[in-house]
Amino acid sequence: MQSNSARTAAVPRSGSVLQGLKSFADEVCGTFARLFAYVGALALIAMLGVAGWNHLDHGDDTPGRAGWTLADAAVPAFSLRLTDQPDRTATYTVLTHPEGGRKDVLRWGEPADRPTAELEVYRFGSERDARRDPRADLAVRMGRSTASELETAGVIDSRFGPVGLVRRAGAPEGAGACLGFLKTIAEPSLRISGWSCQGVTIPARRAMVGCMLNRLTLLAPDRHRALSQLFTGSDQRRGGCDEPAVATGSADWVTSTANPRLRGAL
Repeated sequence: MQSNSARTAAVPRSGSVLQGLKSFADEVCGTFARLFAYVGALALIAMLGVAGWNHLDHGDDTPGRAGWTLADAAVPAFSLRLTDQPDRTATYTVLTHPEGGRKDVLRWGEPADRPTAELEVYRFGSERDARRDPRADLAVRMGRSTASELETAGVIDSRFGPVGLVRRAGAPEGAGACLGFLKTIAEPSLRISGWSCQGVTIPARRAMVGCMLNRLTLLAPDRHRALSQLFTGSDQRRGGCDEPAVATGSADWVTSTANPRLRGAL
C-alpha cells in the first residue's frame, strides 16, 4: 500500500503540471491576440496608404476635386463668339491649381441642359495632370468613361495648325455624334481641347470645330506675352467662318473636312 507521505507528494506534483499547462495555454492565446492585433494594424496602414495614393493620383480637374479650385475672381483671358448660337447661353469658368496650372473653360448651352459645345484652354503648370493622357480627360468631359470609348475622326486644319478629332466609338453619322478635338502646343506650354455637337453631318461638325478654333480671341494680349505671340503668329492662318455649316473642300486627304480616304491600292 502507498504511504500517506507518497500520496501527499503526488498531489502538488499534478497540481504544478496543471498550472504549467494553464500558463502555456494563456501564453499561446496572448501570442495569437498580439499577432492578430499586429496584422490588423498593418492592414489598416495599407488601406490608408492606398486611399491616400488614390486621392493624390486620381483626382480629376473638376471643381471641388483634389488640387483644382474655382477661381471666381479670375479675369477671363479668352473670348469666343458663336454667331450660329444666338439663343444659347455661354458660361466662362476658370480653374486654377496651386502648382501653376490654369484652365479657361467656355461652354454653350442652356444651364438646365447638357452643353452643346465646350472649349478649354489648359495652360500647364508642374501639376501631375499636365502629364496625363489628354484623351482620357476629354472622354470624361464628353460623357464617356475611358479613352477606349473614343475613336479617331480625322484631322482638320486651323489657325493653330492640324488638330486631331475624336468621337464616340461606333457613333452614328446623324445628329448626336459629337466631335472632340485636341491640340497640344509646346510654346507656350498649353493644350486646346473641347467638343461640339453642332451641325447635322460630319463635314458640318468638322467645319464648326474649325470655326471655334479660328474665332478664339485672346483678351488683354499685353498681359500674356507668350500667348500674344502665339495668337499673332496664327492670325495669318485664320480661316473664314461666313458659312460655318458648310464644310470647305481641301485637296489634302489628311486635313479634309470629309472622312479621310486612303489613295491607291494597298
